[in-house]
Amino acid sequence: MLRRTRSIAIVGASANASRASYFVATYLLSSSPYDVYFVNPRATEILGRPVYPSLEALPVVPDLVDVFRRHDDLPTVLDETLAVGARTLWLQLGSWHEEVARRAEAAGLEVVMDRCVKIEHARFHGGLHLAGFNTGVISSRRALG
Repeated sequence: MLRRTRSIAIVGASANASRASYFVATYLLSSSPYDVYFVNPRATEILGRPVYPSLEALPVVPDLVDVFRRHDDLPTVLDETLAVGARTLWLQLGSWHEEVARRAEAAGLEVVMDRCVKIEHARFHGGLHLAGFNTGVISSRRALG
């Protein structure tokens, strides 16, 4: 699925560096081949890139919609995902919604729940480390100090 993906829309993207969506966005922009788009009606710019108020406002149809929204918002996000014609609905770690998954799959979407795009991409591309990123150091010794 991630090999076929060319563009990702992060719904619920945040400019707050302590938010998971910010960490995922930073990783995707620096360590992946994807065209990344941010969706948040209350923001205008994240990481120097424009933020769009909705999936419909994007200049492209994203292949994958990566969702960082509350459980109760997921049915609406699915409706927007279907309306724009994306192929994959990805619910981030901690996000699970059986009814949304059933509706999405019935409409022909691929669905991933309770997984992180950053972790899954890094796992298959050599960038996963215990701390969640690639340190570039290969050693069995621990650093002192």
